[in-house]
Amino acid sequence: MSGEDGKDREGLRPDLVREPLADAGEAAVPVERPDSPLVASLSASPNHDCRKGVSQADMLILHYTGMRDGLSALHRLCDPSPPRVSAHYVVFEDGEIVQCVAEARRAWHAGAGSWEGREDLNSRSIGIEIVNPGHEFGYRPFPEAQVAAVVALAGDIVARLGIAPHRVLGHSDVAPLRKQDPGEFFPWERLAAEGLGLWVPAVPITGGKAYGPGEEGPPIQAIQALFAMLGYGIAVTGVYDGLTQAVVTAFQRHWRQDKVDGIADGSTLATLRALLERRRPEQGAD
Repeated sequence: MSGEDGKDREGLRPDLVREPLADAGEAAVPVERPDSPLVASLSASPNHDCRKGVSQADMLILHYTGMRDGLSALHRLCDPSPPRVSAHYVVFEDGEIVQCVAEARRAWHAGAGSWEGREDLNSRSIGIEIVNPGHEFGYRPFPEAQVAAVVALAGDIVARLGIAPHRVLGHSDVAPLRKQDPGEFFPWERLAAEGLGLWVPAVPITGGKAYGPGEEGPPIQAIQALFAMLGYGIAVTGVYDGLTQAVVTAFQRHWRQDKVDGIADGSTLATLRALLERRRPEQGAD
């Protein structure tokens, strides 16, 4: 398939190029060529604008699509109807990688959230949507072909843009009150083995003191301060409120996946402290 100028789009097999979806409208700006050599096809989304305050992304945020099937998700990401959403890439279950927005542009995937005190994360990040029905429609493990494609794509992006490991994150990390993706089935350890994310082995779950909703006092302040040090958008209030529970849950989905319950038990807190120690040598990367 050819572009409007009659020439095959550079770097793509013509039989794999997706044209912009029919209802994307004339506002869609075609992605003329892929940013990554791993891209198999293009599907231009009109939902993007200029990055604000940064020249290029310094974060990579991973999502799951959370819809019944991949084509419906791709359609939604290219739909100009409100609420308008998009992502730079979509990775299908068979490993096919589709690019929807050029990396130089600000895709609309992260929404309201924060990390390390930074907001407007859309301006600072590349967004990858991974096809999976999510918790609402039958969350399931990610197929090997898909995981391999995500690892390869993330590696390519991180290498080209110089993104630090501690800025390879899940949507639930930056928006814990709103989001659960990519969830506790996502193989973060596999990415970290390739240098794509911060990781330590989860400390085994044992008994001991645990903290939960409604508790107050200096121990809760200390817990909140530790999560803020890692990057979570959490205030040190001394009250184990809904945000604190959401942050603990998001942390568990990413770094202590065996038990996701929003309770700050000994395993969760020990894993958090180990992660902060691992994070310390990277401070100069900020």
